[in-house]
Amino acid sequence: MITDVPGVLVGHHERVGDGWATGTTVVLVPEGAVGAVDQRGGAPGTRETNLLEPENLVQRVNAVCLSGGSAYGLAAADGVMRWLSERNLGFPVGTQPHEVVPIVPAAVLFDLPRSDWGNRPDASFGYAACDAASRSFEQGTVGAGAGAAVGSLKGGIGSASEVVGEFTVGALAAVNAAGEAVDLATGRAYAADHGDFGVQWPSRAADLPSRRTDLNTTIGVVAVDAALSKAEARRIAVAAQDGLARAVRPAHTMFDGDTVFALATGAHELPDASGPFGAAARPAALDALCSAAARVFARAMVHGLLAATTAGGVPAYRDVWPEAFGQPPG
Repeated sequence: MITDVPGVLVGHHERVGDGWATGTTVVLVPEGAVGAVDQRGGAPGTRETNLLEPENLVQRVNAVCLSGGSAYGLAAADGVMRWLSERNLGFPVGTQPHEVVPIVPAAVLFDLPRSDWGNRPDASFGYAACDAASRSFEQGTVGAGAGAAVGSLKGGIGSASEVVGEFTVGALAAVNAAGEAVDLATGRAYAADHGDFGVQWPSRAADLPSRRTDLNTTIGVVAVDAALSKAEARRIAVAAQDGLARAVRPAHTMFDGDTVFALATGAHELPDASGPFGAAARPAALDALCSAAARVFARAMVHGLLAATTAGGVPAYRDVWPEAFGQPPG
């Protein structure tokens, strides 16, 4: 999972049931990481993304907050900032250890129809997600994926990782797209060829009710233990969006605000021009990491689909095609 990248922790907080199906996920990097972002689609909901531009001052971020609740859910980042500030983690702005400003970029997805009106994440969700952060975390209908939906099916949180030489690339996705992640005529995920997902893909159509998907958005994070500049980290985020486009059809619509953050923890240096491959060595190594970022983000999206459980009136893949998990259909 994304926490296979050393220094990366993930925490969730959600409410499901009694008029609730929403939540918040925090990707925490207590030691800091170089941050970047790539945003596609026509309906983004974001916070503190401009500071990630390569020409701007701040280089490292302390956490990324992903939340349901549409624009209301951006309030969850306030709780993340409070949690970090209590631990003196942030950008130093004074002479005392506590004089810091935590750097917490955030993005939200649209899940308001899954909950009663007014039930959405606030600062307490972000704080609780930080309290829960660890290297081990659940996937599916948790955190920012609690109220997510992808096309006709329930979405959720998914994660994946891959080793590329001495580097590890990991991804976490909150799958909530306007497009479908599955060929509804067969039950096979569009990105099924990106890994072994432990299921037997079915080959039958399902009778699913049509679902109106006016506003959506898949959001996520890709992390790597490489030492990258902000511009290089952005290339990782750009590539991860390619993985998103492999996993859902259509992708990046006017009704999605697809946003992917990149975090580079800096544990390992890329090769420099002094090696046998000269000036091409560094961009070639970065390109290999970008290719991996696309693959792991696509796999994370499939895991989010498969791990989800029915909630908020949206059927889960495992309930529609139970035979994929060795259960009898119907």
